Amino acid sequence: MAKDILVVIEGADGAPAGVSLENINAAKTVADGAKVIAVSTCENCAKTAIEYGADCAYVIEGPQFETYNADVLADAVAQIAAEADPAAILTAATPKGKDLVPRLAAKLGAGSVNDATGLELDGDKIKFSVPVYGGGIISDVEIESPVQVASIRSGAFAKADPETGKAGEIVKKAITVADDAVKFQVKDAVNEITESVNLEEADVIVTGGRGMGSKENYMKLQELADLFGGVLGCSRPVYEEGWISRAHQVGQSGKIVAPNLYFAFGVSGAIQHIAGMVGSKYIVAVNKDEEAPIFDVADIGIVGNANEVLPLMIEEIKKFK
Repeated sequence: MAKDILVVIEGADGAPAGVSLENINAAKTVADGAKVIAVSTCENCAKTAIEYGADCAYVIEGPQFETYNADVLADAVAQIAAEADPAAILTAATPKGKDLVPRLAAKLGAGSVNDATGLELDGDKIKFSVPVYGGGIISDVEIESPVQVASIRSGAFAKADPETGKAGEIVKKAITVADDAVKFQVKDAVNEITESVNLEEADVIVTGGRGMGSKENYMKLQELADLFGGVLGCSRPVYEEGWISRAHQVGQSGKIVAPNLYFAFGVSGAIQHIAGMVGSKYIVAVNKDEEAPIFDVADIGIVGNANEVLPLMIEEIKKFK
């Protein structure tokens, strides 16, 4: 392939998102001797990206980048791509990343894929593994355009071990985006407190479904989550019942997660939910229906009433603690 790969680093409060650091490792698996170049609007994020394996970095500067705007960022990355001539541009499969991919592809006249769960070098092209039909099938996709644009799902690759203090060239680029390239403007942004829930980077997630029966029963899962230093997740029916905010929803219409340990209590396992958590390293499912689809992806399945199993599990885990 012999062309560099750009990795767009998504960050917040001066720190890069974990999935962006995972993408550096993903890029290195297909770089074939070429450079992996981080692209960020945050200098500290760029430095961290180099510590996690990027060879060098571009830092985009300018007043237009003080707040996030997909049109503005896509235009800026496209300008850098025109200079760097990469083989591929990777972003995180987050709402922002998946918003960026089609805009960037359109500007470059490139093919694109969203939410890839894997990639590998196939000759001089990259082959992307992409879930289709609600995650029921994984399709191998090759993009024919000279540059390929893709977002990579969280958990698809592990982060490399950082080399603290590793040095690499950082090129600061003052970029201006033409007014006619900006199709929308963000007038105001309101974040719920619950948006601080970071399901995508959690090591342990304890998810409850409709089978918990009530909000009171569902909230008892918090004790189990606390024992593991984890966070609460939910299925779509739980969010729709108003038991907890949408920030906790796991699934195709919620958040795609891949923790080391995933508990599913009273979750039947609709394909939309499974598509959002099937990448978890270890899955423990509790459901009274022994035919529940969740058992098809679970490493351990317990057939029983979730509200009866939960206190027993908490008691046993406390003994080990």
